[in-house]
Amino acid sequence: MQSYKIAAIPADGIGPEVIEAGLAVLEAVAAREGFALEVTQFDWGSDYYKRHGEMMPADGPEQLKGHDAIYFGAVGAPDVPDHITLWGLRLPICQGFDQYANVRPTRILPGIKAPLAGVGPGDLDWVIVRENSEGEYSGHGGRAHRGLPEEVATEVSIFTRVGVTRIMRYAFALAQSRPRKLLTVVTKSNAQRFGMVMWDEIAAEVAKEFPDVTWDKMLVDAMTVRMVKNPQSLDTIVATNLHADILSDLAGALAGSLGVAPTANIDPERRFPSMFEPIHGSAFDIVGKGIANPVASFWTAAQMLEHLGQPAAATRLMAAVEQVCAAGILTPDVGGTASTQEVTDAVVEAVRGANA
Repeated sequence: MQSYKIAAIPADGIGPEVIEAGLAVLEAVAAREGFALEVTQFDWGSDYYKRHGEMMPADGPEQLKGHDAIYFGAVGAPDVPDHITLWGLRLPICQGFDQYANVRPTRILPGIKAPLAGVGPGDLDWVIVRENSEGEYSGHGGRAHRGLPEEVATEVSIFTRVGVTRIMRYAFALAQSRPRKLLTVVTKSNAQRFGMVMWDEIAAEVAKEFPDVTWDKMLVDAMTVRMVKNPQSLDTIVATNLHADILSDLAGALAGSLGVAPTANIDPERRFPSMFEPIHGSAFDIVGKGIANPVASFWTAAQMLEHLGQPAAATRLMAAVEQVCAAGILTPDVGGTASTQEVTDAVVEAVRGANA
């Protein structure tokens, strides 16, 4: 029997709740499809930081290396500065394992009412590809003369030809694999005339390798308008670390809730384990209430199964999720009254009962 080693890092807030739900669903899918999951739990996160002064051990990435994939919950706590939580856990994993392609699919699932008038399932079906290793989140910069009137802070965005070319190639190939073969490249090259202009130039170069892909360019501010006013005109989208981070949150909201939005942090060359997570954050305002939406954790689990070479299992899982959503078994963030456990139980039963 094929077995996969999964590193589970529930981390903060509702992370433990949705990862527990996701693992229950994954076990049901594995049993149905005939493979095994060997899950190792890691207690890293803000509570770990309060005990040890670090978000994870210094050899944390080394401990993760032997796994086939990482299943991540959420990071962030009200009493720990955000830059410590993010730079102490999630970013070292993404950057250390060169997970340079952040892939965020967005669809309006059956049964979920989206906020855009006249837009329903089938009208909004996007994949946002976010450059995940450099750009605005490179971590270069600093502060001088702290606390003085002449204090200076710099945040340096770094764009390399290697980094831009590989994410552009990944995005064009992904667009090529989708029915519409349509890619939109998002920059801000009218105002940022160096890194962003290079993005545009490299996009045009890489486009020549994919003559069957139709592509266009948008400035990031105009893109927000297009996403809201003409969602049917979009399919695959590629943007920088910062721009895609913002646009994907907008995409999740337009699809009904960040609670249903997944993401995959991929090392396309498979040198290291890739990491899969919901994008909703730690949501401390609903911790322990039993109403956290587990759909994003299920959807990103399907991304993980696809990456592991189990496409049938991924398809089965997403079919079960859509069946449960269509039946109106939804958490309050998308207009339902079901608990996290009730949604999880329903998806597990749908997986077990499926014939396809």
